[in-house]
Amino acid sequence: MALDEATVARIARLARIEVDDDRLPGLAAELSNILGWVEQLGEVDTENVEPLRAVMPIPSRKRDDVVTDGDRQDDVLKNAPDAHDGFYVVPRVVE
Repeated sequence: MALDEATVARIARLARIEVDDDRLPGLAAELSNILGWVEQLGEVDTENVEPLRAVMPIPSRKRDDVVTDGDRQDDVLKNAPDAHDGFYVVPRVVE
């Protein structure tokens, strides 16, 4: 994929990067080369390759999805300076 100078200037503006006009041709060529390498990755056959999540096989430790500390609304609300109908009351910040 070839990028022109106008596209590189727009990308720089969107990224809020100040780029001098005299550097745009070099950056356009450099970014085009990078995108060419990325396109080449799409040509690699990965049909029988298992996704890799770690370099070393590390077993993941899983815990049971069990509620261990629930149904304590009254205890939690004891810490509130002000509560109403089971909820914290906080000062209004938007008018």
